[in-house]
Parts: sequence; C-alpha cells; structure tokens
Amino acid sequence: MQLQRSVALRRATGAFALIDSLKRHGVKHIFGYPGGAILPIYDELYRAEAEGGIEHILVRHEQGAAHAADGYARATGKVGVCFGTSGPGATNLVTGIATAHMDSIPMVVVTGQVARASIGTDAFQETDIWGISLPIVKHSYVVRDPKDMARIVAEAFMIASTGRPGPVLVDVPKDVGLEEFDYLPADPGSVKLPGYRPTVKGNPRQINQAINLIRQARRPLLYVGGGAIAAGAHAEIQELAEYFNIPVTTTLMGKGAFEENHPLSVGMLGMHGTAYANFAVTDCDLLIAVGARFDDRVTGKLDQFASRAKVIHIDIDPAEVGKNRAPDVPIVGDVRQVLQDLLRRLRELNEPADPSQTQQWRERIDRWREDYPLVVPHYPDSISPQEVIVELGRQAPNAYYTTDVGQHQMWAAQFLKNGPRRWISSAGLGTMGFGMPAAMGAKIALPDRQVICVAGDASIQMNIQELGTLAQYGINVKTAILNNGWQGMVRQWQEAFYQERYSSSNMEAGMPDFVMLANAYGIKGIVIRDRAELSDGIAEMLAHNGPVLMDVRVKKNENCYPMVAPGKSNAQMIGLPEVKKKLETEIYCTNCGAKNSSNNSFCPECGTKL
Repeated sequence: MQLQRSVALRRATGAFALIDSLKRHGVKHIFGYPGGAILPIYDELYRAEAEGGIEHILVRHEQGAAHAADGYARATGKVGVCFGTSGPGATNLVTGIATAHMDSIPMVVVTGQVARASIGTDAFQETDIWGISLPIVKHSYVVRDPKDMARIVAEAFMIASTGRPGPVLVDVPKDVGLEEFDYLPADPGSVKLPGYRPTVKGNPRQINQAINLIRQARRPLLYVGGGAIAAGAHAEIQELAEYFNIPVTTTLMGKGAFEENHPLSVGMLGMHGTAYANFAVTDCDLLIAVGARFDDRVTGKLDQFASRAKVIHIDIDPAEVGKNRAPDVPIVGDVRQVLQDLLRRLRELNEPADPSQTQQWRERIDRWREDYPLVVPHYPDSISPQEVIVELGRQAPNAYYTTDVGQHQMWAAQFLKNGPRRWISSAGLGTMGFGMPAAMGAKIALPDRQVICVAGDASIQMNIQELGTLAQYGINVKTAILNNGWQGMVRQWQEAFYQERYSSSNMEAGMPDFVMLANAYGIKGIVIRDRAELSDGIAEMLAHNGPVLMDVRVKKNENCYPMVAPGKSNAQMIGLPEVKKKLETEIYCTNCGAKNSSNNSFCPECGTKL
C-alpha cells in the first residue's frame, strides 16, 4: 500500500481504471462483444489497443467469448477475461460462466449494466446478472463507485486464481464507466481480503497418516482429478507413483496430470473409462484421491465405488473433502504443496518402498489390460470414429486438444494421450458448443502451439458462428468433425435405455454442407468419406496455414464402450458382456492380494477370511 501512495493521482474515468487495472494484471487478450451499456469500456479499450499491449478478440456470440476465455485459462493456467454488455449480452455469458465454475477455471467476467439510477426499474436491456450468476461464480461484484474499480479488479483476480479457482463477475453500470475521479492504481498482490485465506499447506500429522496407509497397501490406486492440473502437480504425482509403484487413473478433468504412456497409467475411469481402470478402482484396497471430487460420472453407484478401499483425499477445497465419500485421511491443501511435503517426509524417513509389495496388483491390472483393451473397430464400408481419433493422435501427438461434448469427447478421452493442460474439455457441465471457441482461446494464448478441436456434427452447430472469428483473425485452429448424423450420445442412450425410441436425436435433416459453410466464411473445408482418404486428409488439414474445418463421415450407429449404466457400479460395464462372469469367478484376498476360487472361504495363501 505504501507503493500505491507514492503513485501520483490522476483524473480518469471508471472505464480507464478498469482497462488499466486489467493491463496491470497481465491481461493481453480479452474476448467479447460490445453493446450499449458497455460502450464506455469499449471506448477506453479502443485507446488501449491503439497504444499496444492488449488485444480484443471480437467473437460472434457472447457464449463464444466465455468459452474462449475458458480455453485460454485452461491452456495457460492464467486468468481468462471476457466482456459482455447488459441484458442479453450478460445472459449469453451464463452458460460459459457455469462451464468454468463446474470445472474450477479462473476467469474474470466483465459485464456492462444500466446506469445506477436505472437499476431496478426494468430499464432497456437490464438484467440482474449479479443475482442470476450467484450460484455459478466464485464471487461477484457490482461496481457502485468508480473509486472502487482498481481494488475490485485486484480482488477479482486474486479470488479467481487462488484456492480453488473459479470465475468472478464484475458488473459495471454505464455511468460508473463514464464518471471521472482521482484514480489510484492497485497492483497485483496489493489487496487483502479479511477472512479469505485458502489452506495451502497440508496438516503434517495427516500427511504422516497418509504415508502409513500407503506403506501398508497392497493394491493402492492414485485417482487424479482436475485439481492436480490446476496446481501443476504432474511431476509430484509421477514421483509418488514411481516411488511406491502405484497405478494411476485420471478423471476427464485430470487427463494429462500423469503421463498416459507411462506403464503405471491405467487411463480414465468412470462411465466411459477403461475397463481396467474401473476394475482397479473396484478392487483396490487404498484409493488416493488427488484433486478429485468423487462426481457421479466417475463413481457410478457411490456405495459400491472403491468399497473395499480406505481413502486418502487431498483437495484444496474443504467442502469437497467428505462431501460424497468420507475419507480415512482427509488432507486439505494445495495438491502440489501437499505432495511436495509428503515426498519430503518420505526422503526424511529414508525407508525405500518395496517394489514387490504392489507387484501382484500391477500384474493383475496388466492382465485386465490385455483381456479388456480399448478397441478400434475397422468396418469394411465405413470409417469408425475411433480410427479418426487414433490417426489424429498419431499425426499430432503434442497438440492441444479441445472437444465438444458427446461420444466424440469420450472417444477422444479414451484414445488421445495428453500432456499437462493439453486436454481441454467441458467435464462437469458437459457443454455442447464448447470445443471450437475454447480452441480459439487456447490458440490465441499459445500461437506457436498446434491446437485441434474434436467436434460432433450436432455440437459444432451450437457455436458454429465462431468460424467468423477464426476467419477475421486468421486463428489457426483445426476442427475435425466426427459426423454420424446424430446427437450421438443421446442416440446411444435411447438405444440402450429407451427401447430405441429415437426422439429428436437425428440431425441429418437440415444438416449444412460443412465444406460449403467453411468456404462461405473464407475458411478451408475438407470432407472425408472413405478410409483411404483419412490419413492424407488429416495431413492436409494439419499442413494448411490457417483454420480448417474437416468433415469426416463416420459410422452412423457406433456406440462408445465401455459404458457404466446409471445407477450401476463401475464393474458393471455395458459393452463387455464377459465382465460380470469374470468378476464372479475371480476373488482376490484383501490381505495378501492372492487370487482365489469363489468356492474358498479362506485365503489358502495367508488364511484371511474371504
């Protein structure tokens, strides 16, 4: 604060204070769409862009702005920023705000608002976006006095990026943007929020308890979620896994937190996870949850999720620890710091782990891996969607991948091998239309990196207008549409659970010619109908210097397996008819891990009652 007092006051508007504060917080790109109530801010942004150092990306719909800011944040770990005007501009941001909130993504969302005197009068384009967004933000502000602007922006960035990240809304009445006052900047880290102190250091006693449980476990499993990505804890997770030879499974949000080509990786678990990951979580004796929240798409039937296991739960949000599953050892803190302290304690103890302790467990998982691999079908008359994903991963192994939501998302999660922050997908809210604007944000953030969006023919149409943004700015995003003519996941559920009553899920009538549509925006379009064209078509897409929309016609009724049906345990997977029989005949001792016949009452190896 002493530094602030040494800065000379200057007359400025609330709009200037906002833009200057954003620049001071390192903001280089803003995604947005102007309108009446936010015009004072855009007028100041016009001047700032002319000076350089900040760029506004004009989207074609405010939802695209929110998803682009979200993708920007996921790709970099920095706070994404988006603008929208009052009324419909603000409400159009709501889906993107909710998407970021569910996945704990740091964003600052700035909305215009009617003048202070008009608030509550049902003025033109007035909505109470502060009230509307309350359940889907980490915090929100209405700037009533321009003198508060710098402080509010500094607080918004602090709140969005610390503790459990999330979106923060700043609503700015039009006259606040216009009003002049004596402006005093507030730099990053210059504000304090009494009562807001996220716990980042884990309790040493609980860390010691966790180490004791890990040392005793014969069938441990690391269950890694998005909190590990947010904390940047991939190196610590790998060190812990390798120290004790612990297999690692990740959630949809946790993809990339652990090297997916590593022999200890068992891929994603849950509704469309690998069979071996789901078997492992069903049969483990210790589950180490790292930055994960035990959501329903992961757990299946909750009371049967890791029901034989003790649980260590590490998370920065105390509200998540014990919310769905009571842990034996709860540790509240930043995932990376907790794991660093745990590893430091292990080095102090200087008691090397016994690699043979988990050997039988790892061998069992490897047998499951061999017995129930992910399958890439090859049909004589059509391309399978899985083939497209595998070929994309082969030709662009280090790309940043975004997805829309549906079958294509799950196939991409199953078959793509991603590094940290290179997997960008709407997990918690499951937002169709997320992929292309998110890819746009990621590419703006990382212009030298390859960015590919995997989309479905239904979901791409949710925000297809953002082709205009790609065209205007020459944003070199490649979009691959897995086109089966359906809302694919809806069709799969209707086939499996609604006796094949395909109500309003076929998308063929009214489907655009995607190549012609891309060309209409001035973007290269490619269509692939035969397997012989696939490899060269993807190579052509990747080689083109500019955005590309590629339409791949895939098998129309392909289903995404394995699949855990709603209300079932993770071990009861559709698409693997032999699984239930195998589980019934294979029983493993909870003490020594030895495989036993279902006719035995006691383990023949150690005598433990089965």
